[in-house]
Amino acid sequence: MSIPFSNTHYRIPQGFGNLLEGLTREILREQPENIPAFAAAYFENLLEKREKTNFDPAEWGAKVEDRFYNNHAFKELNEDKEKEEFAAVKIQAAFRGHVAREEVKKMKSDKVKDETEDEME
Repeated sequence: MSIPFSNTHYRIPQGFGNLLEGLTREILREQPENIPAFAAAYFENLLEKREKTNFDPAEWGAKVEDRFYNNHAFKELNEDKEKEEFAAVKIQAAFRGHVAREEVKKMKSDKVKDETEDEME
């Protein structure tokens, strides 16, 4: 985020935008008379939930933001998944080739048997 007509660029801490979006959503939903008091109660409630459940919405929001904007955290997972898929396709192709070769061998042996039986008659 930058300020117009300024050379200074401020960075919003990770997860903070997510917290403000949650507060904004609740303000729009509840339409409180005293917004600062409502915000204080909202953040106190979040702190209580974080202490009870060990779930930090700011940390979660930072991970979500990082996932969508940087993709560095999820690139490695995606690369591993692509390697696994490639390996699976290769194994399946090898197995299908093996099955096809066995069928061809069987067809050849059946043909040879038929020819030898025809010659015997």
